[in-house]
Amino acid sequence: MVEAIVTRAAVLDEIGGDLVVEELELAAPGKGEVRVRLEASGICHSDWNAVSGLAPSPLPAVLGHEGAGVVEALGEGVTSVSEGDVVVLSWLPTCGRCRRCLEGRLSLCEEATTHMGGELPGGGIRLSRRGQPIHHYSYLSTFARHAVVAERSCIVLPPSTDLDVAALVGCAVMTGIGAVINRAKVTPGSTLAVFGAGGVGLSAIMGARLAGAETIIAVDPVESKRALAISLGATVALDSNEPDLCQALLDHSRGGLDYAFEASGMTRNTELAFAATRPGGMIVAIGIPAGTATVSLPGPELVRAEKIVTGTLYGSSRPALDMPMLLRLHAAGRLPLERLVSRRYPLEDVNVGFADMQKGEVARGVLRPWDDGAGGTVAGA
Repeated sequence: MVEAIVTRAAVLDEIGGDLVVEELELAAPGKGEVRVRLEASGICHSDWNAVSGLAPSPLPAVLGHEGAGVVEALGEGVTSVSEGDVVVLSWLPTCGRCRRCLEGRLSLCEEATTHMGGELPGGGIRLSRRGQPIHHYSYLSTFARHAVVAERSCIVLPPSTDLDVAALVGCAVMTGIGAVINRAKVTPGSTLAVFGAGGVGLSAIMGARLAGAETIIAVDPVESKRALAISLGATVALDSNEPDLCQALLDHSRGGLDYAFEASGMTRNTELAFAATRPGGMIVAIGIPAGTATVSLPGPELVRAEKIVTGTLYGSSRPALDMPMLLRLHAAGRLPLERLVSRRYPLEDVNVGFADMQKGEVARGVLRPWDDGAGGTVAGA
């Protein structure tokens, strides 16, 4: 019989507060659930949105939604994973039954996208502190040494998988590359721009290179990120603070972009992307703006230019198929995903990781929950 355990996790008690690493009780996995020993967790801007209150989440909570690790224990009825399996976690555990799933639009699963209320998909909370419940975040809560998650959140990987990279594939990489290959279906020889060169935007750039785009323009205010974008496949890098950025985009794209990807969540970039895209082109919104944000587009051109304006959630992905595929491409040397890992942190330094992210110093920071922190922050490869 599987028993409850004590684990260490980073808890957010109030909006705007620091995360505090402490011991929590973690109940045994219930029906259709498993317990995972987490080996790596990416630090994502979506987690920061919960800290800042931009995207409120039930508190107190253990944040984190990019994770990879090893299955430790199984709940009743689990058949698709076994103890000892290496897994990457999907924060969108699709039901496979709703209309969107049956249509093949798994990222729009009606059950998964409408029940993110701090509980697991089957209902209930498995985390507690001195008998008081601690909410889950995005069904996962990966800022911890262990997590109880739904069986359908687990995607089995080869034992040799780089788990730092796998954790990022669990959200940032899948979202960025998926936007290019799944939602936009970028064609060889095309011209495109990516606004925002964080983990998601850089992944989109790698996806564009994989798809055979000819001109790939990275737009970001941070010089080091622009340089990294060039090294990962961008052919041009522009400062987003450039006075006449729209004209620069038109010049580099020979009169207009075929595709534009907005990965920063800034609505002015979506409006700029629309202006710089050719008639018949596509604008794909990836980054999620503040809850009250609106985008203003010129009505006549919206009709006459036949531009396609769309969004993408989780890279419009099929996680169980797409994530292993991306990791196979990485293992084959065709996707340099390890370059996204700028720094690694012990769990106790989670607030340092957020600070580095806010300062634009990292493409992606990765928490290593079992690192004792003796060596401090470790630079990535």
